[in-house]
Amino acid sequence: MMMRRRDFLGVVGGATAAWPLAARAQQAGRPRRIGVLMGNFDSAPRLKAFESSWPALGWVQGSNVQIDYRWAAGDPDSIRSQAAALAASGPEVILVAGTSILAAVRQAAPSIPTVFIGISDPEGAGIVASLSKPGGNLTGFANFEPAIGGKWLQTLKEIAPRMTRVAVLRTPEGLKRFMTTIQSLAPSFGVEALECSARNPDEIARVLGSVSGQPNTGLIMLPDPIFTISGRLVIDWAATNHIPALYPFRNLVAAGGLISYGVDIADQGRRAAFYIDRILKGEKPADMPVQAPTKFELAINLKTAKALGLTVSQTLLTSADEIIE
Repeated sequence: MMMRRRDFLGVVGGATAAWPLAARAQQAGRPRRIGVLMGNFDSAPRLKAFESSWPALGWVQGSNVQIDYRWAAGDPDSIRSQAAALAASGPEVILVAGTSILAAVRQAAPSIPTVFIGISDPEGAGIVASLSKPGGNLTGFANFEPAIGGKWLQTLKEIAPRMTRVAVLRTPEGLKRFMTTIQSLAPSFGVEALECSARNPDEIARVLGSVSGQPNTGLIMLPDPIFTISGRLVIDWAATNHIPALYPFRNLVAAGGLISYGVDIADQGRRAAFYIDRILKGEKPADMPVQAPTKFELAINLKTAKALGLTVSQTLLTSADEIIE
């Protein structure tokens, strides 16, 4: 299903004089076309920040720029369908969020410059040649590097000290170095790491069901749009089965998840607008370094902790950027 967002940007008074010549010239011709493909569940903060950046850059939706928004449901078929439809619409630049969505867009539109956000370990996954020189026509903003797997494990063990095994939810093909990091560090926390691979909501439900009856089990959800789009399914499963779970993004905690440690996704949306602006003005993605995250956030849902019978330590409470009660 395709969803189009309403026109959202107005003319900013006084900004016209500061517009670069290339941007002002576009007013007299056809609007520049940008395509955006994201998952429904976590798109709002990214898009709000993305949209708010355009007036200062001299771009006005419906005037000198046309942004085509599309959303993919939580399964590979929907992602591929929306990627193909977006490519057929003829964008000059594409913005995508998440590894699975990026793969579908690159297959559908390999020649169109693409800026990504929400990609973890893009160099390790072979998405770019290197962070400093990505090569090709692809660049963007990395979410996480594999070493953060240790931080996730430590944080979950701290809030759920009785945990002796942790299920790690990942796609079969993705984030292998994260899984390796968690498995290698798990014994030092007195924990066994269980790999739980899934590609769609049905497989997610099935693989989570396989660990439901095991005592002292926790869950770490690795960052992938297939999982964040299906966030409600995972959150409800964790609540029903009294499983402490750690998520990569705070919006999943706001929706009822226990705890998250992740990047500021709104900041990535904001920074992506500046990269797309540079590409529209002639810069090559190959020469634009992939940028690492600059801010991490710890969020805790105390209501969920209470329902799970967990006592949150003062150390975690003091460290938290957001506490939901």
